[in-house]
Amino acid sequence: MTYSAASTRYDELPIRRVGRTGLQLPIVSLGLWRNFGDEQPYANSRKVVLDAFDHGVFSFDLANNYGPSKGSAEQTFGKIFQDDLKPYRDELVITTKAGYPAWPGPYGAFGSRKTLISSLDRSLKRMHLDYVDLYYSHRPDPDIDLQETAQALDQVVRQGKAMYVGISNYDRDQTAEMIGYFKDMHTPFTVNQFSYNMLHETAQTTGLIDLLAQNGAGLVAYGPLAEGLLTQRYLDGIPADFPIHRTNKYLLANGTDAVVKRLNDLNAVAQHRGQTLAQMALAWLLRSEAVTSVIIGTTSIAHLHANLDAAKQLMFSDEEVATIKQILKK
Repeated sequence: MTYSAASTRYDELPIRRVGRTGLQLPIVSLGLWRNFGDEQPYANSRKVVLDAFDHGVFSFDLANNYGPSKGSAEQTFGKIFQDDLKPYRDELVITTKAGYPAWPGPYGAFGSRKTLISSLDRSLKRMHLDYVDLYYSHRPDPDIDLQETAQALDQVVRQGKAMYVGISNYDRDQTAEMIGYFKDMHTPFTVNQFSYNMLHETAQTTGLIDLLAQNGAGLVAYGPLAEGLLTQRYLDGIPADFPIHRTNKYLLANGTDAVVKRLNDLNAVAQHRGQTLAQMALAWLLRSEAVTSVIIGTTSIAHLHANLDAAKQLMFSDEEVATIKQILKK
């Protein structure tokens, strides 16, 4: 059956501009990290991606190592693009990254010129694209001058293989250094994709978000629900084998009881607001206009719609902000 996008697709989800750049994103993007690829039924992956687009999600976040086998998420998305989304290419923001291990040998990871340029060529081939809208350095390379990474990102823009560039997992000082290089080269740097959620607010407390805003860039938040921790699933307890992301492991360092108490206190606030805990957690991050988009991952349309409903209540009263900040300090 031929896919035809919903005519109402831009009616539901707010869109934010990144600083004064031309890049605009829906406040919720769909990430294809763990839930798409060779071990997932293609029909379900297709259904979720197309339903997301029908409801205003035109930003799809990938990386060269996503999927049960590296690159398989890009292959899955590439097939959906070829079969269904190609007529809508000019509406889509398709992003990918390179930096984590993707193939054998010294050039299969990190941020060298050879790695970043070779990886993007592979990604474009897998996704049947001429260019990506946003290409990221997935993590800083500790063994090379970051200027080489910046120059490689600049090069792919000038080659027409990427419209904009970004960085991911760069701390405040590393971000400031990269911004300096990008300004010198007049490279269209737009975002830092960073781990950020209600329980893990490093992006805010270190001044990273403020730095990005001051330089006309934005933050895209990954892990906004802390791998599902910020949902109602764990109000009665967190299992010992909970798959916490490396950036959030410290949250459970002193046991889970205090975290569960905090989750229940936050859930009470969410209920009072007429939201689920997950919806409030997404809305909390979006209080700052510098947070351009939050990335969610799901294989369920019901779960997708529940998260998108966060957009219905983005405002917080002063009292709610004070209450939540007090809970998060505990």
